[in-house]
Amino acid sequence: MSDEEELECPECIEGLPAYMGTFADLMSLLMCFFVLLLSFAEMDVLKFKQLAGSMREAFGVQKQIEAKSIPTGTSIIAQEFSPGKPEPTPINEVRQKVDSTPEHTLEVLCKPGEAELNEKEGAGAQGQAYVDKSTADLEREKQVKQTEADAQQISSVLREEISKGTVEVETQERTITIRLKEKGSFESGSAELNFDFIPIIDMIRDVLIGIQGTIAVEGHTDNIPIVSGRFGSNWQLSSSRAISVAEELFATGQLEQNRFSVTGYADTRPLAPNDTFFNRASNRRVELIIKQNDLSVARFD
Repeated sequence: MSDEEELECPECIEGLPAYMGTFADLMSLLMCFFVLLLSFAEMDVLKFKQLAGSMREAFGVQKQIEAKSIPTGTSIIAQEFSPGKPEPTPINEVRQKVDSTPEHTLEVLCKPGEAELNEKEGAGAQGQAYVDKSTADLEREKQVKQTEADAQQISSVLREEISKGTVEVETQERTITIRLKEKGSFESGSAELNFDFIPIIDMIRDVLIGIQGTIAVEGHTDNIPIVSGRFGSNWQLSSSRAISVAEELFATGQLEQNRFSVTGYADTRPLAPNDTFFNRASNRRVELIIKQNDLSVARFD
């Protein structure tokens, strides 16, 4: 073979090598990845300035870096988004008609210093009214506390009967209620106090002597019609029971009768619906309502 003989070269393949397509796709994906990272990044301005300062001191290539705003990435959605055209919303508008007709006015002339004096008097009257109201509230609170103390005294005296369920004591504002249940106080259909219950009435009398207020003795029954030759209705029975309790309280003459009122209500004011045996039993009662709203009523010693 001679030196001048040409060497046969293999035929070159047209176009780029096959790996270049995959490499180009990889580079494009990497670029998109870092672009997305930049678009989602949130940079603190203070940290950005600190970072710029540290780099300046480390490399010494720039004396001052101005960071006027936070670097932000671009978003194709934000660029292409176009809000819709707003449509006006009709609103029913109500206009007030103003009459420009002049009104007749009354001019009041005050002497110099008189207006200031009237203003001071008005302010003084308002202040006095506020003081009077505060004083009344304090007095009312004091009275309510006194009523609660009186109720506590009654409950202490009758604690044994309260535990047995024959007597109840309640208080509300300036009113005390002593409730005598039919259990132990009266026989069924009778208005005569049981002999064993009279000592309880005596204890109630003793404690009422030192407590102020008017006293209403009220008799109540259930809604079962009474079958008795002595009483024609529950009205007569409730009234007779209230009278029996009041007369026993008056027996010693220690209580002033002008403090009392006696009433029978039959079944018109039940504590509970008369639909069960226990509810009807609770409705058969005599109540002593002590009202202390009248401050002119003095204590009786």
